[in-house]
Amino acid sequence: MRPTGAFPSTRMRRMRRDEFSRRLMRENVLTSNDLIYPVFVLDGSARTEGVPSMPGVERVSIDNLLRVADQALALGVPALALFPVIDAAGKTDGAEEAWNPEGLVPRTVQALKARFPELGVITDVALDPYTSHGQDGLIDPADPRGYVMNDETLEALAKQALCHAQAGADVVAPSDMMDGRIGRIRAELDAGGHIHTRILAYSAKYASSFYGPFRDAVGSAGNLGKGNKYTYQMDPANSDEAIREVALDIAEGADMFMVKPGMPYLDIVRRVKRELEVPTYVYQVSGEYAMLKAAAANGWLDERACAMEALLSFKRAGADGILTYYALDAARWLKDGD
Repeated sequence: MRPTGAFPSTRMRRMRRDEFSRRLMRENVLTSNDLIYPVFVLDGSARTEGVPSMPGVERVSIDNLLRVADQALALGVPALALFPVIDAAGKTDGAEEAWNPEGLVPRTVQALKARFPELGVITDVALDPYTSHGQDGLIDPADPRGYVMNDETLEALAKQALCHAQAGADVVAPSDMMDGRIGRIRAELDAGGHIHTRILAYSAKYASSFYGPFRDAVGSAGNLGKGNKYTYQMDPANSDEAIREVALDIAEGADMFMVKPGMPYLDIVRRVKRELEVPTYVYQVSGEYAMLKAAAANGWLDERACAMEALLSFKRAGADGILTYYALDAARWLKDGD
């Protein structure tokens, strides 16, 4: 630590005394440019469904999503992250619907880019919304352990990512945690002429207990049942492993790097940004959001103050962008002068 003066010649509270001087020495500032809004999209039209475990979050059909996108742009939120809700009939052991060019995600991307070409559109690349078993990859039906096959899954993910890029996605975001998937997807995109499609790698995605409400929202919780994802998502006890995972994804051609969840993993965000100096993103996941909502509903917390403090903590840790279900609310609060 640098040497500093001593009391009473040095008084740290001097700069905290007035609003103007607090603003002048503020080290981190949250803006709408830092926010990415995750959205859940349904097939059909004029459909809106609330997510009981995520108050304020809705699953919407494409026509209603266009209205949400219009709000996001008006508030200065630069991008949406799409998560599909696939009907049971579209879920199979082989997840073939994941790369259907007429599927829900490609149609959603096309609609968004046609109406709002300036809006960033990020698509999730993982198989769990499409598999009958709820895992992020393919399983050998003869394997009693139900172990997710790595290399076979890579081929499915590559087809899925290419399908999204062909539809017009600006960013594909592999969230599956298979080994080698960034390199395989980058090769597939480049071979297809999509050299400008960015890859947001979920590089440090932990096997967290904070994902429950999200799985309810996309409808994979019932398929997963009592299963888990411990054999491919990271152990919450590990930190060095996260740095190695990000470094591998750098080498394989990713452009942006995700830490997920957010608040319990601020130390990982800090390490990734400090040690690797890459564009670093964080996901304030469904469980984090639901906890704030529940506490606020019970009158235990000031929702606005605590949500904004949580988002600022991600910036302070080093995040360049934040996926949060609070994105639209936070952008409104910022406009109000929070």
